[in-house]
Amino acid sequence: MANILVVDDELGIRDLLSEILNDEGHAVELAENAAQARNARANGAYDLVLLDIWMPDTDGVTLLKEWAASGTLTMPVIMMSGHATIDTAVEATRIGAHAFLEKPITLQKLLKAVEQGLQRGTLKAPAPVPAPLRPSASPPAGAPAAAVVDAVPAASMGGSPVGEPAANSVPMRPEAAGPRQHQLFDLDRPLREARDGFEKAYFEFHLQQEGGSMTRVAEKTGLERTHLYRKLRQLGVDLIRNKRNAA
Repeated sequence: MANILVVDDELGIRDLLSEILNDEGHAVELAENAAQARNARANGAYDLVLLDIWMPDTDGVTLLKEWAASGTLTMPVIMMSGHATIDTAVEATRIGAHAFLEKPITLQKLLKAVEQGLQRGTLKAPAPVPAPLRPSASPPAGAPAAAVVDAVPAASMGGSPVGEPAANSVPMRPEAAGPRQHQLFDLDRPLREARDGFEKAYFEFHLQQEGGSMTRVAEKTGLERTHLYRKLRQLGVDLIRNKRNAA
């Protein structure tokens, strides 16, 4: 998970980028102008900044110059604009911007630029020096084992809680379910409701397994990201809650 600052004077852009990046498992902070961005940078460290060029008080290129001159341009910065010229984009790159995104920003270009920016930031960061291992080092007695993600509770599908089988419900066969054999499916419902209940549990499980990353869930389930977003909203999957559960 990365800590990302989004700077844009348009509320709709801020909300959209925040939603997408949150769905990817990142922590996002928002600033609507250069003054708020300066304050955020002075009080926190960021792995990446998405910075709009045209803003009412101070434009993004000027703010980028300020950070470069003060030595605080220590993170990759992706510039954004719907009206910038090639000269503006070249100047921003010369100052130290990692990339330039033209508005309206497509989902694929955004995620690719963010991924590349974070990879660049990781490569620039100094690797921590590992502490020497002690021969006698061993896990303390009684230390808990790594947590294992269990099945999604049947109650989340509108069925009965685990341990309280409802009438006309059929448990998954142990040989088919493996460690998730406790999931129950209530068959005494219309087909559409039963199918939606299964799909909701299916996607919630994969969101937990993949740490809330929409990119990995899309790859795992074989769905295009835009269709996946639409499907999750249709099923009423709480992305924020599932992300917390996966953390």
